Amino acid sequence: MAKSASNFIILLMFCVLWPLLAVNQQKKLDWDILEIKLISKYGEKAGKRLKAWQNILDDSTLDNDLEKLARVNQFFNLLNFVDDIPLWGKKDYWATPLEFLGANAGDCEDFSIAKYFSLLTMGISEEKMRITYVKALSLNQYHMVLAYYPTPNAIPLILDNIKGEILPANQRKDLIPVYSFNGENLWLSKAKGQGKLAGKSSRLKSWNKLRERFNNAELGKPLYIP
Repeated sequence: MAKSASNFIILLMFCVLWPLLAVNQQKKLDWDILEIKLISKYGEKAGKRLKAWQNILDDSTLDNDLEKLARVNQFFNLLNFVDDIPLWGKKDYWATPLEFLGANAGDCEDFSIAKYFSLLTMGISEEKMRITYVKALSLNQYHMVLAYYPTPNAIPLILDNIKGEILPANQRKDLIPVYSFNGENLWLSKAKGQGKLAGKSSRLKSWNKLRERFNNAELGKPLYIP
């Protein structure tokens, strides 16, 4: 679960998000090299998960946004939820989608990042999506989900690793929105609608380092693989 809903944590999240967007815009992933690296680091099953992800990203039979949302949400929700400390040995480890797939595990941030990046790659507009910090009432802790807005003023659909069914936000009474963001802006969230714009996202110095890490397909080694 998300450890905090503070501005610092949200801006830190962009350290992971922006490098992924930059890679998506500037160069294509070399799937053969990535497969070799994932298998070397995480084992044969990691290569199969990578192939399955690639097949989803390239699936031309997914004709509309809702089909893409459902497929991506279902795929990543098959992975295991594990907190950062037992998985990575760190309090807060922001895994790339490649590390998430390789480890076959991650926390709520990793589920949301992977879904967001996947849907961007599949052609869904950034303006329609926001990674959203919420208070999960049933768990009494902060949590992260992906919100999809079919139109600018619509009630968003929520993609969540806790509850697999994609539902409108007004049907998720167990979630209280706190902040939401995408690659451009940061908002103070409301239960419905777009929320209050809180300014542009600010670039942090560590972004370049993380971008280099992702571009070079550097992979962290988990303490164990579920």
